[in-house]
Amino acid sequence: MRVVKIGAAIALGLAIAGGGAALSSASEPGPAGEQVYRDQCAGCHGLKLSGSSGPAVGPVLKGAAFRVKWTKGPSSELAAYIRQAMPLNNPGSLDDASATAVANYVLEAGRGTGVSIVDMVRKNAEPGGYVMPTVIEDQDSAYQATMDARSALIAAVRPVDDKMLAAPADADWLNWRGNQATQGFSPLRQVDGANVNKLGLAWSLSLSSGTNGIAPLVHDGVMFIHSNGTVQALDARNGDNIWRFSRPATTTRVPSSQPRSIALYGDAVYVPTVDNHVLALDAKTGKLLWDHVIGKPEDMLQLTAAPIVVRGKVIQGVSGCQGSELPGGCYIVALDAKTGEEAWRFWTIGRPGTREGDSWNGAPLERRFGGSVWNTGSYDADLNLFIVGVAQTYTISSLLDRQVGKGKSKDALFTNSTLALDPDTGKLVWYYQHEATEVWDLDWSFERTLVTIDGRRLVITGGKTGIFEALDAKTGKYLWSRDLGVQNTVVAIDPKTGRKTHNAKLLPQIGQPKLVCPSTIGIRNWMTTAYDPETRQLYVPVTPNCMDFSRSDPADDGAYGEMMIVRRRPPNSDGNHGWLAAIDVANGKLAWVKRRRAPQSSAVLTTAGGLVFEGGRDRGFRAVDHRSGDTLWQTLLPATPNAYPFSYMADDVQYVGIVTGGGSAVDAFQTPMTPEHPPSNGAKTIMVFALPEKGR
Repeated sequence: MRVVKIGAAIALGLAIAGGGAALSSASEPGPAGEQVYRDQCAGCHGLKLSGSSGPAVGPVLKGAAFRVKWTKGPSSELAAYIRQAMPLNNPGSLDDASATAVANYVLEAGRGTGVSIVDMVRKNAEPGGYVMPTVIEDQDSAYQATMDARSALIAAVRPVDDKMLAAPADADWLNWRGNQATQGFSPLRQVDGANVNKLGLAWSLSLSSGTNGIAPLVHDGVMFIHSNGTVQALDARNGDNIWRFSRPATTTRVPSSQPRSIALYGDAVYVPTVDNHVLALDAKTGKLLWDHVIGKPEDMLQLTAAPIVVRGKVIQGVSGCQGSELPGGCYIVALDAKTGEEAWRFWTIGRPGTREGDSWNGAPLERRFGGSVWNTGSYDADLNLFIVGVAQTYTISSLLDRQVGKGKSKDALFTNSTLALDPDTGKLVWYYQHEATEVWDLDWSFERTLVTIDGRRLVITGGKTGIFEALDAKTGKYLWSRDLGVQNTVVAIDPKTGRKTHNAKLLPQIGQPKLVCPSTIGIRNWMTTAYDPETRQLYVPVTPNCMDFSRSDPADDGAYGEMMIVRRRPPNSDGNHGWLAAIDVANGKLAWVKRRRAPQSSAVLTTAGGLVFEGGRDRGFRAVDHRSGDTLWQTLLPATPNAYPFSYMADDVQYVGIVTGGGSAVDAFQTPMTPEHPPSNGAKTIMVFALPEKGR
């Protein structure tokens, strides 16, 4: 909960990784540099800097050729190159200190005395940030023309204001799901049902290693993308790099998912990290502007949700608050977009002594866990409401067992709820709980899609059970429910209030597994829906599944929270585990369902061209007709499309893209359903498609 200003003092105090020593002004080949070289570089360049003739070939790092290339300038140039481009299997993974240590070691061993990185730090340290300069070599006319074009492209990017976010330009993809209403809809129509069969690969680019679930942003022809600590600005026409920012994580803990996206506002890019920081970068240069730490470094938090910027505040949901280390549950924070200072905080678990706090079965605060905000919320500018979903609790004993205190109910607010907050103050305007006393990890934490039907603003969302509901966006009033027909925990829904009645026979007990549908990966999960304003239909990626579920014995170390789970196929399965369903949001009726063998693996995208794009575990990426669901185009990708499809326009060309590979938080759980499609989680690659020139 502190803001770290990155300035000259910080830059000059950079330390060698693991040693804690400040960078020296001499180029000494100390053991730190040699050890990092042996661990990260010797496989390609040889233990004695003599190159390698093996399968991983690297050039010689000493002798006349090396001296000609690297002794023209200070060691800072080699350090910068190593920092940005090495090692080849994970470029950008070395921190500043490690890259510096390697550069000093190589220069000492390869050509003698070098110049310290301190010279570069002194040259580039400024109030507000420190940026590793780009290595420049062989500056011929072709190089200069290319760099001038990239500089002109990024210079022309306009600051993003509230009006742009409320009504994005058709060519842009300004938010996690395209717009602040979280519709997953592109108004572009160059690619349509008549020509989509001509769609072909326009460009692709490998990204840094790690999990997927990535949603790039595009503004004024520049793509901004975050992949496991590396943020890049790319030419959206071809993927050429404009700038690159890398920040190694400060923790060895591996979260279940990297942050899914970033946010643009003003001249800044806002980036959540795997170690609970939110960074602000200069959108034109990648320079670090501020660094805000959320929670304590040892907290087992996760920032999987992309931030959303509303009226000068960067709103970030926090997830993962289910362990005994974090009683009291999760929260939402708003940071000042200019300074990074915290403006407000809203706790997603009711506090004792409040109306919502008395809904926890009498459990004290230290026995209340969960309430994660796994996904980004939506914003309605006309109502000035930030609307977001909250997850369940993993500590089900707090709701199932008698507690010391007295509570008015076991509803466990605000779990499984939709919250509407005033974005200026963080005050609660209204809430609606979709499912009270839910003890099977079947939460309602996903996207809240805002749509307008016959002049009325609605919030549409669905939980893991495959039940979808509509609320009035202004008041939170319940309107309707639609059950996709796979779950078995809810046996009745009150038509006036939406209150759920659970199957009492399925309440979890120790040592007594019961068939529960769906499993904890849900009939639907992080793979978001998409809405088409023309058909007024919501398109839902569905994966039917079940589990054998019981309470865990407190002495059992193999438990999942307080649950024992064995995931399995539905007993009446027809062998088709990937559905695409269309729901009419005006009345909640099911329009159509298309079934396929492979489970769904991607989110959904709709376009004004009458198309729905989606992908499956079989590596297929498809375009289907928005009215019938019939497949119009399909391609096989190099790895599973575990991400969010998106669309944008640059130089009058419409592009459709998705990131493949890397794996997702639910990928491994789908393997038993279609074992002929094993995990295909190779290198993460962004794949971007367009029509040939004659087909536009």
